[in-house]
Amino acid sequence: MSLQLDQRRRAMLAEMGIRVVEPPHRAAEVATPSPRPSARRADGNPAPAGPPRAVEAVARERPGPAALEPRPAGVELMSWDELAQAVAGCRACKLCAGRRNTVFGVGDAQADWLIVGEAPGENEDLQGEPFVGPAGQLLDNMLKALGLDRRHKVYIANVLKCRPPGNRNPQPEEVAQCEPFLRRQVQLLQPRIILAMGRFAVQSLLGTTEPIGKLRGRAYQYLGVPVVVTYHPAYLLRNLPDKAKAWADLCLAQALVRDQQA
Repeated sequence: MSLQLDQRRRAMLAEMGIRVVEPPHRAAEVATPSPRPSARRADGNPAPAGPPRAVEAVARERPGPAALEPRPAGVELMSWDELAQAVAGCRACKLCAGRRNTVFGVGDAQADWLIVGEAPGENEDLQGEPFVGPAGQLLDNMLKALGLDRRHKVYIANVLKCRPPGNRNPQPEEVAQCEPFLRRQVQLLQPRIILAMGRFAVQSLLGTTEPIGKLRGRAYQYLGVPVVVTYHPAYLLRNLPDKAKAWADLCLAQALVRDQQA
């Protein structure tokens, strides 16, 4: 029923001395604010309306998930430069979505020693180089004690070429996607020794779940190259007494290299 009184009823009430006060129209309760006047061009005509800015901002702040692609084909036949390019453009697992840089490796392409770590950390992801920061400084000191450095007769790489979020442990499917890259690096380098540092590097290269403590002190093989296992420098920074064990591992690796050179 309409809330407005018709003119006849209004007149009758007025004659009886009754003042009529009508309630506000309900439409006022749900009325929307008047739109802002449109911007005008210099000629006085309204400017064309642009797309809604709020929608654009949301679209920029919430990008869709990164599209994954198959790992580049023919890794086992790639040259060193082709391999580096394939790693840089790889989108075969979800780690590609959060990386700043891929970490291919660093060092001497004619290296006798191949140092294999687990995965890039935050510093490595920022700089695109393996073993930087405090763990990298400790590794450099360990190599220096053997008369080596990361730029001469040494090459350093990781099992994973991209940083896992929050430096979490590598997942099996991530290791499976990256392993062909590392395998090809070994084939191209043909080092005299591989020093595997850290649990995931050791277990990935040797295909085992045994802890490092049970694997130390012996030589293994990966693609025909002797492998010596030891603790990761980041672990040694937290467990100083095990530095002596790591030094013994390095001395074993050095003895194996000398045997090949004799």
